[in-house]
Amino acid sequence: MDRFVILSGCSGGGKSTLLEALRLRGHHVVEEPGRRIVAQELDTGGSALPWADLTAFIRRAIDMSLSDREAAAALSGIVFFDRGLIDAASALQHMTGERALTSYGQQHRYNSHVFLTPPWPEIYVGDHERRHDLSEAIAEYERLIVDYPALGYEVHILPKVGVEARADFVVSTLGLP
Repeated sequence: MDRFVILSGCSGGGKSTLLEALRLRGHHVVEEPGRRIVAQELDTGGSALPWADLTAFIRRAIDMSLSDREAAAALSGIVFFDRGLIDAASALQHMTGERALTSYGQQHRYNSHVFLTPPWPEIYVGDHERRHDLSEAIAEYERLIVDYPALGYEVHILPKVGVEARADFVVSTLGLP
């Protein structure tokens, strides 16, 4: 869907901060499925966590991403997604060899412009929900920088600048007021 714009890339690269800046500018946003799943699983004692059962975690991320898309269809205007279905399908394919990326990627399209945060070691911080290290985050980024173009998306690497300048870059690239 042309109104659905993906913000993806290296974990810890400033996606959530950028998403908040876009929300403050009046755009609809959808928070990262992974963070929401980890919070739910930690609250309920569940095991669908990336460090406990990665495949279950990824499958939950796919389900949540599909639900997010369905809910976002009722919103007007541009909707920015912090990660989403393509990221989860890429991870599932990488982990299991299933052809998830091709099937989900072709059935559920987003705006042709995808914005990726590059690795930014100076701001990367692990936390209670982000337990992987920077090298794992970089490996994921390197996979996504190949997978998005393979599905026909135009990838824009976000500059390592302040959040408002990043938001200006996104809005300008999309031709938004």
